[in-house]
Amino acid sequence: MTAYENLALAVENGIGTITINRPKVLNALNTATLRELKSAALDMQNNDGVKVVILTGAERAFAAGADIAEMMPMTAIQGAEYGRLGQDAFSTFENLSKPVIAAVNGFALGGGCELAMACDIRIASEKAKFGQPEVKLGVTPGFGGTQRLPRLVGRAKAKELIFTGDMIDAAEAHRIGLVNSVFPPEELMNAAKKLAGQIAANGEIAVSLCKRAINRGIEVDLKSGCALEAEIFGLCFSTGDQKEGMKAFIEKRPANFRRS
Repeated sequence: MTAYENLALAVENGIGTITINRPKVLNALNTATLRELKSAALDMQNNDGVKVVILTGAERAFAAGADIAEMMPMTAIQGAEYGRLGQDAFSTFENLSKPVIAAVNGFALGGGCELAMACDIRIASEKAKFGQPEVKLGVTPGFGGTQRLPRLVGRAKAKELIFTGDMIDAAEAHRIGLVNSVFPPEELMNAAKKLAGQIAANGEIAVSLCKRAINRGIEVDLKSGCALEAEIFGLCFSTGDQKEGMKAFIEKRPANFRRS
């Protein structure tokens, strides 16, 4: 596995964990960290021992945002390039064939919130804080916030959060649908691993195809989405997972899924 300066990676029981590890700056996302995040995502994608990925941050933050000191002197051209860099890194997580769970342990602001939104499922510590405060710095969200937040919480609520730059707590994030569930801080990682284990126990190919169907289907009309679903459903019948899963059901035993 690749060695990283700003991240810590681990793999155990089919679960890969990526921890953003810049605690002195609340895991701020500078250029080097963004590049490492993309590389780490691809490492997890290419590791056959990983079925589910957990993304989290070290100590008090998930990621407190992009690195403001690095951004401050940028020109318009450099700013656009920086935005594309972040978008590309985050889209890598969104487009992994494997499910990605964001375990948000603290601040998830700006780029940190945008990174969490690029994950498939978000669970949060009771101490977590979310927000897109970019307007307070005279800029817009640049790593996908103006696009993913409305898709997750609705256009009006997303506009309120982005226009005001307000920070919300985990309970409010849960209420508006930004996070799936909230846990005491000491229980967060165990909850993430339990959820990841539940997912990993299912047919790996089927889970991957479900992710593909949802991600692609949400961007098209219902008729086109259902047509896509039928094709993907059909693909399942060419896999060993389908044979084993249905045979196990008929035989009234747990399925023993293997990579197929």
